[in-house]
Amino acid sequence: MYKHISRLLHAVLLIILIGTCSSAVYYINKEPAGTPTAVFTPTPVPNLSGTTETIPDTGWSLIQPGFERRVIQIDTDQNGRVESLYLWRLDQKYFRMDVAFDGKPRSLETWQKETNASLIVNGGYFSVENERYSPDGLTIVKGEVLGSSFDGFGGMLAIKNDKAELRWLVEKPYRPYEPLRAALQSFPILVRPGGELGFGAEREDHVAARRTVIAQDKDNRILFIIAPQGYFTLHQLSVYLTESDLNLDIAVNLDGGGSTGVLVANPREIIPSKVLLPFVILVYPR
Repeated sequence: MYKHISRLLHAVLLIILIGTCSSAVYYINKEPAGTPTAVFTPTPVPNLSGTTETIPDTGWSLIQPGFERRVIQIDTDQNGRVESLYLWRLDQKYFRMDVAFDGKPRSLETWQKETNASLIVNGGYFSVENERYSPDGLTIVKGEVLGSSFDGFGGMLAIKNDKAELRWLVEKPYRPYEPLRAALQSFPILVRPGGELGFGAEREDHVAARRTVIAQDKDNRILFIIAPQGYFTLHQLSVYLTESDLNLDIAVNLDGGGSTGVLVANPREIIPSKVLLPFVILVYPR
């Protein structure tokens, strides 16, 4: 009888432990072999009771002069799904940007080791044919033009004389032989110039995915915005960015899904991409 009671108590204890463990939910990226994974959990803050609670908005924190970080927790639907929006904001007086490409794709960590960039984020869309990688749209690396420009849609990061600007290609198309040192195109426009909605409800396809966005605010600062959980549709993200307090002038969607990823060198922070990347955007201190 004692053995029977002992087994019963053991089973009850096991159920309690399983229930306790299952109450903590983590989002974990599955990475290619050899690539570290990152665990995303809500940013906690201690309170007087000694427990923790989720901060809905950390506000902007200064990492170094001209470089700020922010995390915002956003309810994206009625099912309790909360997206953690990660943002980095750069003052171009302190930082410059570049674009890199290689036919042999790399992880963000390898790109960082080879370029020594302060921040690296995935670029635009690309195609693979016979194991050869090529950009969808125009990319310029060290003055060399790769691919062909989108016509009548999409956006463009254009870098000239170490100054970056974002363009809506409908309003300001690429002109052949522009003296650009680097450039990268992607689509769609999420915020049109002047802070207008870029991806309206009539285009909503209800497809949620991981998202990467590059934006420029009305003070000429560049923002990188990552939504790693994958709960935003393009229309939802367009509405959020347009109505937010980010004071955006323009925002362009970059390649998302498995490509979404960012690495900050110091203090080190990484949201790894799920695939190796042939194209990346680089940030360096001036």
